[in-house]
Amino acid sequence: MSLTIDEVKKVAKLARLDLAPADLTKMAEQLNRILEYVDQLTQVNTDGIEPLAHPLPVQNVFRDDVPVPSLPVDEALKNAPTRIGDYFGVPAVFDASDEMTA
Repeated sequence: MSLTIDEVKKVAKLARLDLAPADLTKMAEQLNRILEYVDQLTQVNTDGIEPLAHPLPVQNVFRDDVPVPSLPVDEALKNAPTRIGDYFGVPAVFDASDEMTA
């Protein structure tokens, strides 16, 4: 299977790529080489080969989800630029004033 210049133009249009004629020729050559390689892969005999989820022996490295005590409020807010009660103070998003809200 190989792509024609018209097919490459159609793919470029779908991808919203504005390719110059020289680029179309180069793109067609590159895409055709990719298709040739895929054709080679389809010819490989994979009978008796188990499918892999991943080519490398990957292990889960997450730790167990164990609840631990959290920081006290005063410790968590000690470096906050603005504190309002037990919350971080932030500028209001939808209000025109610069008033801080919790």
